[in-house]
Amino acid sequence: MTNIWGITDAGLVRRENQDAYKVQTASSHIICVVCDGMGGTAGGKLASHIAVETFVAELEKLLISDMTVGQLQEASTAAIALANRAIQEAAGCSIEYQNMGTTLVSAVSYRGGMVICNVGDSRAYHITKQGITQITRDHSLVEHMVERGDITAEEARRHPNRNLITRALGPDVDAECDGYICPMEPGDYLLLCTDGLVNTVTDQEMWAEVLREDTDTCLDRLLDISKSRGASDNVTAVLVREP
Repeated sequence: MTNIWGITDAGLVRRENQDAYKVQTASSHIICVVCDGMGGTAGGKLASHIAVETFVAELEKLLISDMTVGQLQEASTAAIALANRAIQEAAGCSIEYQNMGTTLVSAVSYRGGMVICNVGDSRAYHITKQGITQITRDHSLVEHMVERGDITAEEARRHPNRNLITRALGPDVDAECDGYICPMEPGDYLLLCTDGLVNTVTDQEMWAEVLREDTDTCLDRLLDISKSRGASDNVTAVLVREP
């Protein structure tokens, strides 16, 4: 049996939680999606919720049992495009929502692993007893700076422009997503999370807490670490354990 945990919290500074997540099972596939909204108090919250609800609803229509990884990638990409369109349609209904958008990271299970897609800087990590690996690549200004060698990954976590993303659902007409395949062995974990966790908790700390004996409370412990360091942003995470 696959174990799944999820948590979301406004943090210690933001008055409203603009993150959203959802977990659903459809046609023998597990669907997980995490979003981090932006574009004003009302807009960010609306964008992230439209994204998670539309993505899951559209994917449910497309999924059938035992799809190939290629088919799952195509279905996920199509669902993301429809979520992007839904946000843009909602944004056109009010000046208040014109600039709203959201990141998205998703996972859909296949027999022996997960198909991952992302837009923006919410991340997916593969966690094993041997270590933690970041699967996704951030679509952000600081990621470009890291790739050019201008700053280190550790410096990126504290950089004043770390919240500037280069792709998002809503503002981007096409909202191009990246896709990844993550094979998983029994006992492996997949962690999806927003930058509110990434910017306050190190990868090594995530790895250590997930592999501690009491997995049921590991997301609470990660949230506690984030709050002990100020939790200036919303914090959201979904954890999946391969049976």
